[in-house]
Amino acid sequence: MKQWAFQDALPVAGGVDPCKPASTRPATTTALQDAVAEVLRQGESLLNSLSDDHYTRRLPAVFGSAIGEHYRHCLDHFQSLLHGLDADEINYDHRERNPLIENDRALALAETYRIKHAFGSVPAPFLDCPINVRSKVNYELDTAPLIGSTVGRELMYAVAHAIHHYALIAVMCGMLDVALPAGFGVAPSTLNYHAEQPKAA
Repeated sequence: MKQWAFQDALPVAGGVDPCKPASTRPATTTALQDAVAEVLRQGESLLNSLSDDHYTRRLPAVFGSAIGEHYRHCLDHFQSLLHGLDADEINYDHRERNPLIENDRALALAETYRIKHAFGSVPAPFLDCPINVRSKVNYELDTAPLIGSTVGRELMYAVAHAIHHYALIAVMCGMLDVALPAGFGVAPSTLNYHAEQPKAA
């Protein structure tokens, strides 16, 4: 990940450039960083709830896939984002796709911990900084469009992407009779919506 302290913050009108933070230890984390930490903590909880067999067992009803494959895919996007902070361009097509992570639950747990702490070290002002993003979205063309975004917006995407895969993982856990915490794989807005609904008499 980018070495935030490799140079001093550059002076700009009104203070320092938030895209060149001088500190590697943010005083506080943002709500978005807290959301990243929470979704990765849910991942840790998932991994601790599974046996090695459950993690790698392929389920015919879910396209013959395994929980480990979906979980590795979630981590891939967080990893791509971290790599992009170094390269100043996030490329979601160049994911690691490490088969060891999808087949080794302990390694997946260690990588989850590493990613969680890496995002916690990103200075909060840096989330507002622009960054280019590349991702193939056309089934016919080989080119991947490059668009402008911000670091924070891509963090938001990675969290939402993980939650949606968690929803499928939750279904797979149900097939394996693995209990998960209530709300696992459910979007925060959905949880809030259900909480606000009047109770049935």
